Amino acid sequence: MGPTGTGPDGKGRPRVERWYGPQEVPAAPRGSVVAVGNFDGVHRGHRVLLDEVVRVARERGMRALAVTFDPHPLHVLHPDRAPALLTGLEERLALLEGVGLDGVVVLPFTPGLAARTPREWVAEDLVRDLGMRVHVVGHDVRFGLRNSGDLQALQEMAPELGLEVLVLDDARSAGRRWSSSWVRELLAAGDARGAAELLGRAHRVVGEVVHGDHRGRELGYPTANLSPDAEGLVPADGVYAGWLTALADGAPGSGVRGGERRPAAVSIGTNPTFDGLERRVEAFVLDVAPGAPLDLYGVRVRVELVERLRETLRFDGVEELCAQMARDVVDARAALGAAAA
Repeated sequence: MGPTGTGPDGKGRPRVERWYGPQEVPAAPRGSVVAVGNFDGVHRGHRVLLDEVVRVARERGMRALAVTFDPHPLHVLHPDRAPALLTGLEERLALLEGVGLDGVVVLPFTPGLAARTPREWVAEDLVRDLGMRVHVVGHDVRFGLRNSGDLQALQEMAPELGLEVLVLDDARSAGRRWSSSWVRELLAAGDARGAAELLGRAHRVVGEVVHGDHRGRELGYPTANLSPDAEGLVPADGVYAGWLTALADGAPGSGVRGGERRPAAVSIGTNPTFDGLERRVEAFVLDVAPGAPLDLYGVRVRVELVERLRETLRFDGVEELCAQMARDVVDARAALGAAAA
């Protein structure tokens, strides 16, 4: 597979290359500034590191690169301890490309890669293959076989390799380091606003819209049901205010335009009023004009979760449920209006 790029996006951003393995990366005459990580969620802590990569690269006329892994290393080495990922690979790459990098290198994480010694990883995979001349890292950097490489080892081998190591302090708030683990904790508690503070954006779930029970349509609240294999950590059950964006045009006559972002009330849970068993993410798009087509079936969409409005409840009947859904729509519209202000 050859390199691909986002191309001009109409916002003046340059093309960002993607390479799937070091063998695809062309030489850079003046070398590369590199940061390495899983970058799950591409949160504000990651952005501090990546912004420094871009700043140094521009200052020195070098190439700015991020190196990430697929799958997540723990999914290969310790599947029982592997975290639920905040973002799928495509969403992670899109977020990385928004930072201003020149390219993103995706390395397939395999037992063979995990067996590389710290020196092999730095000297061969980064310096030789990627032309790394500056490595931007945090104080807790670990690399190589069984994570045996650390900052001291990196600094000791750097002079011989012609490598400069720039060490950044952790980005922190409330006495805690910004991390993907912290974002996961907040989402598990349903704290969408807290997660957004760390992410620098609303948390996203991405998937194809599939057919459900059509119960929402019968009640006057047709929902877009995301497929069970949707990417992105699904937060605590409840009703959320959010946004739905179609990632491609729908079929002719569907009324769906790629890139169009619409306000939505999003339900996450098993629908206990109807004794549901399958946990679902369902988005009711607000303010659709009567009679206007909006057929999202088969379309891949991004759902952004702005604020949790309430927990999931079981109602005694359809009338009570519909009354609450009407209140949810009002609350969602108010929350999204405040978020956009």
